[in-house]
Amino acid sequence: MHLFTLVLGIWLLPKVDTLTCYECVPGLSGRCTETTKQCPTGDYQCGAIRVLTYAGVSKISDIQGKTCALAQQCITGSVNFGAVKTMITSKCCNSDRCNSQPAPDASQSSPNGKKCFTCEGETCTKTVNCEGTEDHCIKTTAAVGGNKVTVKGCASKTICTAASNPQLSGVVGAEMSCCQGDFCNSASSASAGLLLLVGPLISLVLFS
Repeated sequence: MHLFTLVLGIWLLPKVDTLTCYECVPGLSGRCTETTKQCPTGDYQCGAIRVLTYAGVSKISDIQGKTCALAQQCITGSVNFGAVKTMITSKCCNSDRCNSQPAPDASQSSPNGKKCFTCEGETCTKTVNCEGTEDHCIKTTAAVGGNKVTVKGCASKTICTAASNPQLSGVVGAEMSCCQGDFCNSASSASAGLLLLVGPLISLVLFS
């Protein structure tokens, strides 16, 4: 009887210690209805995330979400494919329903001197100037509509770390590789489709 009580106590303990967080999973419009959610284990925090995508200087999407999040999902950084740049900010906390406020807006940043290859059409010999915290070159391939789409550019270390997490990258079937050093992401050709990869990238970083 004592053993049963001990085992039951251990099994129930994570549920007692879990947080209750606001949850808001955006739809196609980028908007969502806020509810509450009990986190599955004590490893989760309450989090808010914001993903902004720009084509040149024009903002083409601003998607915000809230839910329970693991520490590795609380990231801030950007990925810059030249014609399209996506900026991610997040805010995580460790008390019930502490994620009532949205994640902060991301401000545009200046070139930092690093350079990577990017793709224009099917040619990947163009140069993109990395900005802000983008200290890695990135190559991303994803299955879109039955075809493989590959793009290249600059990325922050936090994006590369998230991309190397099998649990996260497996969700979208995306292959991402990062490297350090100017033009280390090679100049071989790739398929066009920058905007088609925005969806998989957002899925990669948005909390599941």
